[in-house]
Amino acid sequence: MDIASLYQLYLKSGKVSTDTRQIAPGSLFFAIKGPKYNANAFAQEAIAKGASYAVVDEKEYVIGEQTILVQDGLTALQQLAMYHRDQLKIPVIGLTGSNGKTTSKELLNAVLSKKFRTLATKGNLNNHIGVPLTILSIDSSVELAIIEMGANHVGEIALLSSIAKPTHGFITNIGKAHIGTFGGFENIIRGKSELYQHLITQDGVVFINSQNPILANMAKRFKNPIFYPATGDYFHCELLGADPFVKIKAENGGIVNSQLVGSYNFENIAVALCIGKFFEVPEVDAHQAVAEYIPGNMRSQKINKGSNTIILDAYNANPSSMQAAIESLAAIKATNKVAIVGDMFELEDEAEFEHRNLGQLLKSKNFDTVYLCGKLSRFAKEEFAEANYFETKDLLIEELKVDHIQNATILIKASRGVGLETILEFI
Repeated sequence: MDIASLYQLYLKSGKVSTDTRQIAPGSLFFAIKGPKYNANAFAQEAIAKGASYAVVDEKEYVIGEQTILVQDGLTALQQLAMYHRDQLKIPVIGLTGSNGKTTSKELLNAVLSKKFRTLATKGNLNNHIGVPLTILSIDSSVELAIIEMGANHVGEIALLSSIAKPTHGFITNIGKAHIGTFGGFENIIRGKSELYQHLITQDGVVFINSQNPILANMAKRFKNPIFYPATGDYFHCELLGADPFVKIKAENGGIVNSQLVGSYNFENIAVALCIGKFFEVPEVDAHQAVAEYIPGNMRSQKINKGSNTIILDAYNANPSSMQAAIESLAAIKATNKVAIVGDMFELEDEAEFEHRNLGQLLKSKNFDTVYLCGKLSRFAKEEFAEANYFETKDLLIEELKVDHIQNATILIKASRGVGLETILEFI
């Protein structure tokens, strides 16, 4: 079946699914193969659960008129999303970056939804499957879409841009996230800048942090880049402090008190307000949106527990975000500071070097107590002998059961695979 015909079937419900556990009535089910399963085998289950059709890519799974054979299920999903995107006549803001993507997306959505009916990427559906699903969830009621794009290889942002076709866009920053899978920092720069390349070819609008040397240098490619947040830029605001919450002086001189921990969140707030100004969201509404936004999902969450103040930032970690979190803890005024940090993954050949750097950084901050957790963190321990080291999370938990932390400001940060958030109940 060609994509135009498949699109007519999609229009009947406007819903697609790739998971038989979440089948919407009348939806199209796409059998997307995974590394450990053949999703074609779930086609009949999807139909039984209410899918109108199942799209499969192996002939043996075509059973009855409700199964549709295509050459490749993933490619068909992506092509359907492209086709749908071509029918949409709305602004689409694309964003990527090494750190802060989700927080920037959520802040931007909060600001723009004060004026528009918006749709933003849910959770972390920001890959080669998530972006098509997000595009296909845009219906006629949506006036503006915000699409987050993630990548760990060169070429992925180019692919996602070809699907989402953003009219506007920005890069939060370029750091050492996925440096191992990208194959070096230069490839990270190349990969993230694929969003800029798309915007150039489509004569799109780009928003650029003028205070980020890498991004500011890339601005030379554009005819009319929109800069923030320095004096003289299109949008200007100032960081007044982050102890622990970010406080800014807005363009109109007003003070905005956020509920975001860490000075590194200043740039996330700034880009949301800049784009809000571009789309003519009233300042009072934009400031209210920032002030009301409460982070979740273990991203810079402030949690009060007993006598302790906990900064839970354990959704993910890389050398850049780890440094920012540690610097933020160091800047907070507190009498008892504790850092509990774990392994950073996807560094490959850079793993030992970056964990040794982590140990040196922690040693330089003179925190009252430091706990290191994970096999890679042994390299940090070798650089920082005074730190408490535990090879596994279970061993760390046993220590926390005995050595109760009290009256402390505590940072908890590690890569997602460490699952360091589970130590919360033992603090």
